Amino acid sequence: MKLSVVSRSGREIIRGGIEINDQATVSDLQNAIHKRNKKYYPSRQRLTLPVQPGTQGRPVVLDPKKSLRDYFDGNTNNVTVVFKDLGPQVLYSTLFFWEYLGPLVIYPIFYYFPVYKYFGYEGERVIHPVQTYALYYWCFHYFKRIMETFFVHRFSHATSPLSNVFRNCAYYWTFGTYIAYYVNHPLYTPVSDLQMKIGFGFGIICQVSNFYCHLILRSLRSPSGNGGYQIPRGFLFNIVTCANYTTEIYQWVGFNVATQTVAGYVFLVAATFIMTNWAIAKHRRLKKLFDGKDGRPRYPRRWVILPPFF
Repeated sequence: MKLSVVSRSGREIIRGGIEINDQATVSDLQNAIHKRNKKYYPSRQRLTLPVQPGTQGRPVVLDPKKSLRDYFDGNTNNVTVVFKDLGPQVLYSTLFFWEYLGPLVIYPIFYYFPVYKYFGYEGERVIHPVQTYALYYWCFHYFKRIMETFFVHRFSHATSPLSNVFRNCAYYWTFGTYIAYYVNHPLYTPVSDLQMKIGFGFGIICQVSNFYCHLILRSLRSPSGNGGYQIPRGFLFNIVTCANYTTEIYQWVGFNVATQTVAGYVFLVAATFIMTNWAIAKHRRLKKLFDGKDGRPRYPRRWVILPPFF
């Protein structure tokens, strides 16, 4: 089989094309491209079918696990695939590790070290119980996230653009610093003991629930990440499409009820906005895939993430 590999503008990426076995998979083609050009390792490649003139819609993305013959009928002596360079990639586990490591390391610095003297505060610092419990709660959360990254999550895509590492680290590390500064500040005024217990108690319940949600999602995919989209069922997934996001948001509600800072609520609003957008997109995708047609099940009526999003 002879394949021409071109860019979206029609420029030839691999001079002279590539000769490949008729039984080859898309993954074999990616490896052949990488062999010809070491810069383009497989996870950096996105291969699609050419869009025919006068047609609309998105191009068909070639699945690395499928055979090339699944995409090309009839004459396969000279076919064309469109190549897009996705840029430098990193493993998703690497991305998550670095974005969660920042808050885990930064927060204790404000608790244990006399950093506030560099901000002009010279008085004696009194540490309130709520500040100590907030440290434990915070560190438990991000340690849990890192452990889930390596031992629980199964990713449908192995890699993410390298640029996402800098973007995500900027988000998590900045908010981690912002919240740690105010919760551990020498002038911090604690809430009542009852409010603290209610907030942290509710938050811990949500953290445990969040972990259980991740175990349910893990069961939907094989260790290699295969499994496609499935309808999550059980526990809170019976009433909410993205129960993992719901429990994540509520555990930060608990943290903020217990600590009561503007910085914490700003982070809560930002996180809720981001996760709600992700949840709406996933909810729509599942409803489209499971539409009750051609023998497919119909997606049940559920909340997206939080009422009243349907």
